[in-house]
Amino acid sequence: MSELAALTAAIQAFRDARDWRQFHSLRNLIVSLNLEAAELLELTQWKSDAEIDAMPDDARSAEALRDECADILLLLLLVADKAGIDLAAAAYAKLRKNEDKYPVAKAYGSRAKYTELL
Repeated sequence: MSELAALTAAIQAFRDARDWRQFHSLRNLIVSLNLEAAELLELTQWKSDAEIDAMPDDARSAEALRDECADILLLLLLVADKAGIDLAAAAYAKLRKNEDKYPVAKAYGSRAKYTELL
């Protein structure tokens, strides 16, 4: 069993032990995923780039970053499970698409969107 599959099984067991599947429509999961992403973003609100870069070195900030990232990952696994998506396969496929959109020769060191690299 892959790490993602094991983690998906663990979050499913957590959910099912609490009878929360009834609340986990695809729409509700997507909304919750975005709310958690906003909580991650909120950790950076009103901070300078230097303060944000220092967050992993501060125990309290690092824990908050870990917790929010974990919440996002767990909800993403539930979204993928509900939608029948093999997340690892989808990620590799998307990486291949991005390799085509952003060839090294054109994209190296550039922040331009692929439509601007043509």
